[in-house]
Amino acid sequence: MDAIILLTLTGLGLAALYFLVASGLSLVFGLADVLNFAHGLFLGVGAYATWWAAGNLPGAGHDGLGFVVAVAFGVAAGALMAVLVELVLIRPLYSRTIEQVLVTVGLSLAGVALLQATWGADARRFPRPEWTRQVTSILGAQVPNGGLLLIIAAVLVLAAILAFLQWTRYGLIIRAGVENREMVTALGIDVRKAFTLVFAIGGAAAALAGALGSVYFGTVSPQQGGSLLIFAFIVVVIGGMGSVVGSAYAAVAVGLLQQFVNYYGTSGLGDICVVALLAAVLLLRPQGIAGKVATA
Repeated sequence: MDAIILLTLTGLGLAALYFLVASGLSLVFGLADVLNFAHGLFLGVGAYATWWAAGNLPGAGHDGLGFVVAVAFGVAAGALMAVLVELVLIRPLYSRTIEQVLVTVGLSLAGVALLQATWGADARRFPRPEWTRQVTSILGAQVPNGGLLLIIAAVLVLAAILAFLQWTRYGLIIRAGVENREMVTALGIDVRKAFTLVFAIGGAAAALAGALGSVYFGTVSPQQGGSLLIFAFIVVVIGGMGSVVGSAYAAVAVGLLQQFVNYYGTSGLGDICVVALLAAVLLLRPQGIAGKVATA
């Protein structure tokens, strides 16, 4: 019983990490119809910015309020990078899908190379608060606090995004733009500002995933964003392109499946089962868990 509780909670921690990355991808695709393969770069920038800030930024540190300041700096860096990418590279290519893919793939590769050139190719030890290295007893299971931190962060981010979409003016514009972008433009609303805002939100969420994911794993590396991005795309497709709630459901399914299968089966079998789940969803429900059926 203890093992099941531990696997469930660690699986939810992994799901929370996937969701933090996937939520931005889902928002960007839902509104701007952009498959951003450079999204992992925002994660890497957030992780390394947090790592740098913890040791160099005045007021930041490895513990307590100082760590919160370091994470806030990393989130701001990821959001700023996302805004720059949208303004400089994506905005001129909104009607050119193939060019979007080529540019974002190229930026992803260049971003990894830049991180390697700046900080080195080897993983670096991440400055974690002492309490994140400890465990909490839940129903007899010793659960790592780093995983619980990810779960709490993902729940707060999901609630914040849903509240933003439901009760703010730009949230209404984004929801309307997802349903019918042409209608919103015809009403005289400049959806380009909403595009930039969505990229900023996605970049901030990915940067938060980079910072808290590095706390969870204990290290930060240039390749970290790329490896997590693969599962984030799987989560977005399973959940339904453009659906943040669907991404949350899918992240839970993927995280739990991966954790349980890897534990009770052989190492790596969980990844294969996740790909099999993706294939099944594409065959049986192509629009995803919460996606809408396309109409002519």
